[in-house]
Amino acid sequence: MPRRHQRYQERPSRLDGSVVWTLDVPQGPGEPARSVLPDGCMDLIWTAGRLVVAGPDTHAFQVDPRNRGSCAAIRFAPGTAPVLLGVPAHELRDHRIDLTELWPRRAVAALTGRLARSADPAAALEEFALTRSADTGPPDPLTAAVADGLRRGRSVASTAAEVGLGARQLHRRSLAAFGYGPKTLARILRLQRALALVRTGLPYAEAACAAGCTDQAHLAREMRDLAGTTLGAYFAAGEAAANNDTPHPSGSSTTA
Repeated sequence: MPRRHQRYQERPSRLDGSVVWTLDVPQGPGEPARSVLPDGCMDLIWTAGRLVVAGPDTHAFQVDPRNRGSCAAIRFAPGTAPVLLGVPAHELRDHRIDLTELWPRRAVAALTGRLARSADPAAALEEFALTRSADTGPPDPLTAAVADGLRRGRSVASTAAEVGLGARQLHRRSLAAFGYGPKTLARILRLQRALALVRTGLPYAEAACAAGCTDQAHLAREMRDLAGTTLGAYFAAGEAAANNDTPHPSGSSTTA
């Protein structure tokens, strides 16, 4: 019998800008570690009976499925999770922590019990996030506008001017909302734009310029700095993952 590989699935969430995802990791040895790229997002992950918060990354994060197992999760759009979790994003930067470190154990136990009893933990987690969002209210509209501007490729200066924030104000709000300053978020979102364009078949040089890099060499440097790898190695690994029915090793796959 052939070995069953990991299976990753995702869908848009009813929570604006978020994504619900699941990863089925079969038992047994041989599943490769994966490199997950920064994407400006944060995740709430249900795995092995625990709820784990994945903070915003500044570099590629190595995921070893042998130490994690199958999971259901919701990936929050940049700037969304800090409001729901009640903690500034910069306090979670480059960290994976148990939700019990942020919330009272009784509240976390009630939620984990609800997920454990659910036939569809991913849907139950989404429902919780929707209810929580209704209680906490939406993210700061100014930082939401910042994320939208940078996602569309606007410069940090023009984005700041558009929302009416000075450099220091923008930096302070960005740390709380995104986990890092606007320049870092802009670099991360630009890299993700470039990689998405390459996946459509665009050559590296054209994707680099279309995404806002000065040239292909600039994109290659950003890839090394933020992803710790080369474009060629990254996409070779992605093709191997696709052939094995595993999630694409990008920031848009999983941050567990």
